[in-house]
Amino acid sequence: MALEFEVSTIIPRPPQEVYDAWLDSKAHSKMTGAKARVSAKVGEEFEAWDGYILGRNLKLEPGKLIVQAWRTSEFADDEEDSQIEVIFKPAKQGTKLILRHTNLPPHGEIYRQGWVDSYFDPMKEYFK
Repeated sequence: MALEFEVSTIIPRPPQEVYDAWLDSKAHSKMTGAKARVSAKVGEEFEAWDGYILGRNLKLEPGKLIVQAWRTSEFADDEEDSQIEVIFKPAKQGTKLILRHTNLPPHGEIYRQGWVDSYFDPMKEYFK
């Protein structure tokens, strides 16, 4: 059975600003500290963390939601893509960012802490 989990954090900027940075190559690279080539168009492919992460945009709702097919170089060739839903909700302190990661292979639990260490913590620093 595929693994799934949800993690969340507060980012001290408005939802549209955080959403825009996630889908902009230059901002995404600065935000995470690793090279990214991303797109703000449904159906287009992306890569992040110097090619470690690969995927495709499945659904985009500006300022509200990003849904992507997602995998890393650690996925076996016969493992399906997982899926992430990045939800941006207005919060008193800025944006409540909720990330749901589904359809993960058995080794996928490692990504739970990876989102915190490689995305949430650097994003909070970037948006300070």
